[in-house]
Amino acid sequence: MRIQDAVLDYLNKNRGSYVSGEEIAASLGVTRNAVWKAIKKLEEDGQRIDAVPRRGYALSVDSDVLSVGSVARYLQTDFPVRLDVRREVTSTNTVLKAEAERGADEGLVLIAESQTAGKGRLGRRFQSPVGTGIYFSLLLRPKCTAEQSLFITTASAVAVCQAIETITGLEPQIKWVNDVYLNGRKICGILTEAAIDFESGGLQWAIPGIGINIAEPEGGFPEEIRDIAGALFDGPCPVEMRSRLAAAVIDRFFELYKGLAEGRFIEEYKRRSFLTGKAISFSLGSDVFHGVVTGISDEAHLLVRLDSGEERAFSAGEVQIHKGF
Repeated sequence: MRIQDAVLDYLNKNRGSYVSGEEIAASLGVTRNAVWKAIKKLEEDGQRIDAVPRRGYALSVDSDVLSVGSVARYLQTDFPVRLDVRREVTSTNTVLKAEAERGADEGLVLIAESQTAGKGRLGRRFQSPVGTGIYFSLLLRPKCTAEQSLFITTASAVAVCQAIETITGLEPQIKWVNDVYLNGRKICGILTEAAIDFESGGLQWAIPGIGINIAEPEGGFPEEIRDIAGALFDGPCPVEMRSRLAAAVIDRFFELYKGLAEGRFIEEYKRRSFLTGKAISFSLGSDVFHGVVTGISDEAHLLVRLDSGEERAFSAGEVQIHKGF
């Protein structure tokens, strides 16, 4: 753990109280000068730290901490999770893919304050501003077929919904296949990437990436997504909400992951469907279909009654909801 992360965790554990640089240094086994440098780096990163001569340092009560310690404090899973929290990355999926290729163990979770090149489906960019959301990816080495890997995305969506409902009391829905909606607006996107083992037909690794909008960024969402994007809260991000929510999603995902192949979560996925009953256009390659969504299958396929009367089940494609529905 970096020295500034260790100092931040120490201050966070003692939030509301002043602790001396000498006490922090002794506890962490570093020099007082190292503590001072870490404090300055934390302040540069936006942490609000009060320093009073002969009293020491205190983390401001409204300073939002996202660190290994702040997330681990709320984590309850018995799965062997290893957390890595960084202020900024290109993309949590991109970084974890490199770790996967280097042989990193399953259970590595990378959380970032912001992403400079966050990825969405079909090559789109996922907006990832600092301080208003949580962006994280989980490294998996699942024992399932490539076909069953669709369940990784659906399990992730259910885990996000369960976590949000538990922590906030809000009741989000799932827009097939990889978006979470609240009050008709997208608050979360999920992108799963994987490498196939052609000998076994299974997966070498899979990485679901999850981005959740906790609060609206200053100045609002960019114009191109303003009519679609939403956030959990209208005002500023509540203190420690990101840590609590990240831990809750991780807990629930790995609980669902234990029964991934059986799809134990599929009934809840169906129940939370945002599209059921809505008129849609469905794009599959160059083909476009029109119809009404009738539900979700046990295989997590989208069930659509086309305008022609034909019933179709789609396993991949892009959905657009007709306005007025």
